[in-house]
Amino acid sequence: MPNGLIAADSLRLHSEGAALRLQIPWYRSLWLSSVTTITIAIDGSEVPQGDLVLELAGRRYALDELPAQSETLWHLQEHPLLVARLAAPLGLGEAHHVVVHGELRLPYMQIAAGEDGGPGMYVPNVVHQDEELVVTDRDAPVPALERITEPRPPTEEDPFPLGLTLYSASAEYRAGWFDFDGLLDRVADLGIGPGIEIVASQMLPEYPLVTDAFERRWRAAFDRHGFVASSFGANLDMGRRRDRDMTPDEEYEFTRVLFEGAGRLDFPLIRIQSAKPELLRRLLPLAEKLGVKLAYEIHAPMGPNSPEILRVREVYEELGSPLLGFVADFSSTMRRMSPTLLRAVERAGLDAGALDRLQGIWATDASMRERQEEFIAYLRARDFDPGRLGSFAHLAFNMHGHVDPTEWADIMPQIMHVHAKFYDIDASGEEPAIDYPKLVRVFVEGGYRGFWSSEWEGHAFAEIGEVDPLVLVRRQHDLIRRSAGVLR
Repeated sequence: MPNGLIAADSLRLHSEGAALRLQIPWYRSLWLSSVTTITIAIDGSEVPQGDLVLELAGRRYALDELPAQSETLWHLQEHPLLVARLAAPLGLGEAHHVVVHGELRLPYMQIAAGEDGGPGMYVPNVVHQDEELVVTDRDAPVPALERITEPRPPTEEDPFPLGLTLYSASAEYRAGWFDFDGLLDRVADLGIGPGIEIVASQMLPEYPLVTDAFERRWRAAFDRHGFVASSFGANLDMGRRRDRDMTPDEEYEFTRVLFEGAGRLDFPLIRIQSAKPELLRRLLPLAEKLGVKLAYEIHAPMGPNSPEILRVREVYEELGSPLLGFVADFSSTMRRMSPTLLRAVERAGLDAGALDRLQGIWATDASMRERQEEFIAYLRARDFDPGRLGSFAHLAFNMHGHVDPTEWADIMPQIMHVHAKFYDIDASGEEPAIDYPKLVRVFVEGGYRGFWSSEWEGHAFAEIGEVDPLVLVRRQHDLIRRSAGVLR
């Protein structure tokens, strides 16, 4: 999923000069207050900030108004116009050199809490694009998708109930290749299911609310295809306001709205982001009332016995509720780096020697930060600017853990849901970076019988259209079944 604000069809005809049809440079919806900086230059001339306005949902915003828009959602499927006032409008079919720079802060990924009532520090997302674009007045056509004529439905022989998170099609959903109904229809056509997992901030048009209209649409699709709700992904947007973090009461209220929405859609489990003891104490009575379990995700670079997760396990022991558990994400337990990532950094300019060094550093037992710093130092020693890799120099270590898969057995009774993470399915039908036969064995022998929810995260590294992620999910389901001896 390219980390971009613009695509090939973004430069639009406009009476005031020009407009850029923007896409959100992330996998989920964000608040307009998350936008820190946007600058554009056309044919070498930067457009003054005062001559830029953002049009979203029928309203115009000056750029200096954006920090205050903490209640205004930029939904993943919305494509606002960034209008540039120019001396003369650009002409249809003209080619122009466009440079866009954007900076956002991700309001649910807190690095450090604020002090004395001030705002905390959040993970930034920096976008810089330098493109040759042609002025157009329409969206690019949606490409034809691969057809599979013999979808394989789930059977009682499956080792676990299978499904997917719709996050697997993040890039295609953002681009508008599917609307919500079309996405679920595509999942059904490929015989994927029955479990459906969502990231609420990605799928809810009026996030964090589940509206009556969305519930009707949801139930109609589930009735049509026989799907089952598996996991509701809930983020906590502590930093949606730019002037301060959420108070504890605001954290509870924001989460309460999400929990009640999950209940309306019949989800039995909510993937939680925060394991703060005081917040969990307040949420447990609500979870009991709604009949939902709460599961904290264990994701690379952490594993079941990492210090951060041991602290969560201590909180769970203190609270003593059977509703508390974990989501096991297989990014934690990889055996090598994914070819999808390696192809991406090779496109960015790494040669064979640098690729070997990257994989060698990744395989060491040093901490994520130490490995990242060692690799960046190596690049600089070769006069290679790490900035050429964008976020990949960080994601290579943050999204690829190499904990032994057998460690999942240490917490198996507390695992309530599985993110069956994968990046590639090769020509032989295997996932080259994740040992699925071993993982199936660990979970079958451990007595786990909850959902395995396929999560293709190759979109973090692949270009849109490079592969069809839902076809890959279907092939991954076949891999899981072969690993369990269901398919020969």
